[in-house]
Amino acid sequence: MQAIHNTLVVMDPQQPVDLTLAKARQIADITHSHLHLLVCAKTNGHSHALHAVQEGLTQEGYEVSAEQAWHDNACKTILAVQQAEGCALVIKQQHKDGPLKKSLLTPEDWQLLRQSSCPVLMAKSTSPWMGGTILTAIDAGSDDVEHRLLQVGILSHGHDIAMRTNASLHMMSAHPYPMLSARDPIFQLKEEIQNFYHEQCKVYQDEFEISDEHLHIEEGPAEVLIPGIAHRLGAALTILGSVGRSGLSGALLGNTAETVLDALESDVLVLKPGDVIHHLEELTTHH
Repeated sequence: MQAIHNTLVVMDPQQPVDLTLAKARQIADITHSHLHLLVCAKTNGHSHALHAVQEGLTQEGYEVSAEQAWHDNACKTILAVQQAEGCALVIKQQHKDGPLKKSLLTPEDWQLLRQSSCPVLMAKSTSPWMGGTILTAIDAGSDDVEHRLLQVGILSHGHDIAMRTNASLHMMSAHPYPMLSARDPIFQLKEEIQNFYHEQCKVYQDEFEISDEHLHIEEGPAEVLIPGIAHRLGAALTILGSVGRSGLSGALLGNTAETVLDALESDVLVLKPGDVIHHLEELTTHH
């Protein structure tokens, strides 16, 4: 997280409460990142309000630039500006779509998460991260290189944010139901599955200083467990990862990202392996 030097803040004049500004302040306080404000709109009329917000943030001591732009749709606009400005993080307030719209269209937020080449923070909650709870959701049962890299990145980001905000760091993983027909005997008995997942998590616990009390390994589908555990803990931020070859249209903790996005009440930070490599390179450079 400390490697972020430029943050794209997507502002929505239609939203009654602009959560993105609150989160942008939090990020800038942690990383000292420059903030680039963006209003996605075809027509003019937002320049006065945009300038007022920019001026206010500048007076508060933040380094800020701003623009209004439009490239066919909001998602394309955000991606184009992110690339042009070299932003290492996009902050956007989530737009909830109704069930009918979701069944007919891929929601704009999903498109952004799928196509973004940098981490995306979906602002959903007014809860501050400072002194709160950070939940990292990993897939401890996957041991391929890409998954392991992503899991280290998720936990590294979580640990970094928790340290800088005096927050409590938690880690969770969903595990499958026992299957007598499973080839691997480990996955035939519940006790064996739980032992396997605990062993997998032990290395991460040691590296990122996560106590057993802050480890949550539960049986069931991740899309149900992630929002449930986040709610139970009162999480201010949930960090997820995607290993899909085309972003979230591929595998994300078992294709769960798009399902959990609406159900989560906390802010959601979504990472990909490329983000993690960049983050770890920055950490190496700074140490």
